Amino acid sequence: MHIAIAGNIGCGKTTLTKMLAKRYGWEPRFEPVDVNPYLEDFYKDMSRWSFNLQIYFLNKRFKDVVEISKATDRTIIQDRTIFEDARIFAPNLHDQGYMSDRDFNNYTDLFDLMMSLVGLPDLMIYIRSTIPNLIAQISKRGREYEQSIRIDYLKGLNDRYEEWIKNYPGQVLIIDGDTCKFGDSPEDFRTVTEEIDQRLYGLF
Repeated sequence: MHIAIAGNIGCGKTTLTKMLAKRYGWEPRFEPVDVNPYLEDFYKDMSRWSFNLQIYFLNKRFKDVVEISKATDRTIIQDRTIFEDARIFAPNLHDQGYMSDRDFNNYTDLFDLMMSLVGLPDLMIYIRSTIPNLIAQISKRGREYEQSIRIDYLKGLNDRYEEWIKNYPGQVLIIDGDTCKFGDSPEDFRTVTEEIDQRLYGLF
């Protein structure tokens, strides 16, 4: 089984991935952030490094999806998805002038080819969050390269997330990241797991 967690930068994807993996005994797959050779350069010069960054993510994410599709004997929970790269981050960079038409079209063609070979997750969990909450969370975790993220960049991502999730064709569970503090509140986390149980196993 494939469970995926989606949401903007700082919404709590990694925290929820760890908690659910522990709760259910699922195998976690985390976003390759700390070892990404392009990320720090990207935040310093988005126009120069946007295409490189997105291709790196697409490559890593596609490898994960292929491996997950073969893991029929266990449940894997994934921190961020291949869909977010192609439907949210890359289009946002293109719209804001950080990725050229040529690079964006090349990237999109590659993504469409990849997606013809894989299926949707069994459950998509989307953590919805407002910009003030995202900024507070980003500041709290203190990654130096993230401190220069522009508010308009985050807003563009949020707008695209909302448009994407509205038309997502698979099974989706939406969590309000502003009010559901699953990382701090056992009661809120229990609410999340009850929703998951209902979606996956028909339990109430």
